[in-house]
Amino acid sequence: MPVIERPLPPYMQVIAHIRAQIDAGELRPGDLIPSDRELAKEWGISRVTAQKVLTALKAEGLAESITGVGTRVRESASKVHHTGRDRAAAVRRSGRIYTPGEYARIVSAELVPAPEPVAAALGIEAGAPAIKRVRVTYNKDDQAVSASTSWYDGEFAEAAPRLLEAERITEGSWSYLEARTGRRAVYGSDSIDTRLATQEDAALLGIELPAALKESTTTLKDGENVVVEYGISISQSGRNSVYEYEIDG
Repeated sequence: MPVIERPLPPYMQVIAHIRAQIDAGELRPGDLIPSDRELAKEWGISRVTAQKVLTALKAEGLAESITGVGTRVRESASKVHHTGRDRAAAVRRSGRIYTPGEYARIVSAELVPAPEPVAAALGIEAGAPAIKRVRVTYNKDDQAVSASTSWYDGEFAEAAPRLLEAERITEGSWSYLEARTGRRAVYGSDSIDTRLATQEDAALLGIELPAALKESTTTLKDGENVVVEYGISISQSGRNSVYEYEIDG
């Protein structure tokens, strides 16, 4: 039986659209976001729903209200994340995991038997169906700088079929999966290590062996401790992750 994909709720469609405009630079810091009246007219939604959109954008830190002016795009925050939580919040807001000047391509998306380590991370049986999405990130010179593989329980395939399409999910995989399944990522853990690149790594990044790589493993869970996403990211030497923080005296 073919899977019929249900559309996102109206307010999430509008939020995703405005996020994409901000992400693409079509709406810049200081630019006005349409008012609730304008959004209601343009999208055919109620003003209550339109107000919900603006409230969500402000809660995510993308917009701010200016008395007598309206709602505008906030000034860009520092590109340096203070914590991993800040980084995750930025990803949830924009649907992007890469930095300005870079772009990404989904090179494959398929349902495959889960390898033992992936199955253990997802809490499923080894060999059970798992969704595997591979993404490569490029810099402004079109050189591959990192690659990541995101894994999801194969049971999500029916409810969230776009995870099996080799196309970028504009609103971000987290937001999409949450809208389709109700599973909201609320807890994340990162593990960072270094290792030598394999032949597969070299093919993805276009590098020569031997080469050293940084490998980051991320596990995202919902409020019921269910793994929403398990990801492994690799990057070449020289691509740093920077975190700033305060130390209480």
